[in-house]
Amino acid sequence: QVQLIESGGGLVQAGDSLRLSCAASGRPLRGYIMAWFRQAPGKEREFVAGIRWNTGATAYADSVNGRFTISRESSKNTVNLQMNSLKPEDTAVFYCAGTWGLTVLRDRQGYNYWGQGTQVTVSS
Repeated sequence: QVQLIESGGGLVQAGDSLRLSCAASGRPLRGYIMAWFRQAPGKEREFVAGIRWNTGATAYADSVNGRFTISRESSKNTVNLQMNSLKPEDTAVFYCAGTWGLTVLRDRQGYNYWGQGTQVTVSS
């Protein structure tokens, strides 16, 4: 079992930056695919970014590519999401997710472990 706890959400203005963290406990994340999803009010939960723990290979949604960066800290068993140039349309609850695998999955159905979510609100 893997437990995921997100932190770092908050209220910022358009153009600001924010860094989310996802701390994992229960087992090392070696061999895992870790990802961030987000869900805005009235919308489906969507893929934001993912990383393959072993190689560091990453994938991003088109809407955040070039603005967001996902990274891992092996010593802390933590996954981070650096979000720059935030826009009001980035407002959502952000979730950390994980699964054992070889390829970053963009479908939320592929992930076994989820955090409780952290709210990100971007004002215009």
